[in-house]
Amino acid sequence: MTIKKRILIIIPVLNEQNNIIPLVKKIINQLKKYTNILFIDDNSIDKTRDKIYEAQNKYKNIYLIKRKSKLGIGSAHKCGIKWGYKKKFKIIITMDCDGTHNPIYLKKLVSSLEKNEIITTNRFLKKNSLRGWSLWRGFLTRIRHFIIRSVLKINYDSSGGYRCYDVKKIRIKDILLAKDNGYAFFWESIFILHKKKYKISEIPIILPSRATGTSKMGLKDIFYSVMYLIYIYFKN
Repeated sequence: MTIKKRILIIIPVLNEQNNIIPLVKKIINQLKKYTNILFIDDNSIDKTRDKIYEAQNKYKNIYLIKRKSKLGIGSAHKCGIKWGYKKKFKIIITMDCDGTHNPIYLKKLVSSLEKNEIITTNRFLKKNSLRGWSLWRGFLTRIRHFIIRSVLKINYDSSGGYRCYDVKKIRIKDILLAKDNGYAFFWESIFILHKKKYKISEIPIILPSRATGTSKMGLKDIFYSVMYLIYIYFKN
């Protein structure tokens, strides 16, 4: 699939002032004139919005949805996806702003849609892909991956948010069947789309530790995800 379609990249942000401009530059370098970027800001208290305005003044097709409070990463993804469907984009890509989702994979994500409907990234297909991670965080990530795969009987790296959707082939109502508004949205949505028989494929990526800022995921989020996973298991 050649990169000649209208592409929307959705990026939820919360206090990412140092990452906005570098990320925008890297994305535009990869996709050129086909790039449209939508930031979903959950009321950042630093200069994140100022940096987005700066990007809007310098580049075309940079958009911002301002929300009044932290409503959850899953909620931000759903908000952006609904906006993208309404604006009739052909391809939607979701990614993080913390520097761990390298734009170098964007072309591969798009080209891989030719025979698929959803492309996700996988952090476990290559050795030493979690570069710079602490032993504790790496351990928790691998354990979470193992538990989700075992409980839901799916082989994907389903807890990551670096994904690509073929809008023409995927019904938005199926994505929105995932009810969680937090981090569980990622694996819940993949689980649902897998059950709906969509063609899902993966590409391997290297996922470095974030260079600036702090992770938004806390122990409360991890505990809730485990409880929600148990709920989904018995529900299905």
